Amino acid sequence: MDDKFYGDISSELAKEAYAPISSTHTKSKKRNLKLGINSSEIFLSDPKMLGFVAAKHKFVGKMVEGFESVLEVGCMDGFGSIIVADFVKSLTAIDFYKEHIEQAKKNVEPHRDNISFVGGDFLEYKFKKKFDGCFALDVLEHIDPKQEKIFLSKVVESLESSGVFIVGMPSIESQAYASKENVKTHINCQTASQLSNTLKSYFENVFSFGMNDEVLHTGYSKMCHYIIKICTSPK
Repeated sequence: MDDKFYGDISSELAKEAYAPISSTHTKSKKRNLKLGINSSEIFLSDPKMLGFVAAKHKFVGKMVEGFESVLEVGCMDGFGSIIVADFVKSLTAIDFYKEHIEQAKKNVEPHRDNISFVGGDFLEYKFKKKFDGCFALDVLEHIDPKQEKIFLSKVVESLESSGVFIVGMPSIESQAYASKENVKTHINCQTASQLSNTLKSYFENVFSFGMNDEVLHTGYSKMCHYIIKICTSPK
């Protein structure tokens, strides 16, 4: 036992209690999950942001818990996909950036038999089925405003008549505090009310939430740095 631990002060009882925990997580090579380039960069440059990413995906997971089939638009390297997959029967995740999908297929897909990563442009991709739920986190703000209608029409087309769509993006108010790099890539940020009005053209019901760090709430939208909408009954 002593050859597995540093030092001589900790008791044998403590070591015996800890060893099974450690061995449980090292028995299988499958437990050694490698992060993709995007998640790795976030973790190394601003690690607390991964907690925010995880919190958003956990919220989505709880909202679609038990759904038969869910579509994720803009899955990147799959860090959040694996969280949502634990709540649903089947998750299809699409991204149009080849490196992200290659890494997700290699690093994440082998660990979950209910995730299928798809390489393709959502605006034109033809799915073979409709989904009970769809979500797009940190995607719509990167969509060319001229193609927003195409994007949202495609979401509706991808959903069953009783389907649910969850969308999240940084609020336009938050851009005053964002880095120059982020502001440059956020070409379609909106206020909470603007986004609700847009979505009401495609869904009968739109429910509004806000986030500050990992805290989800229904407070004053202009003080939210992130906005989330849950949409039901596609038109």
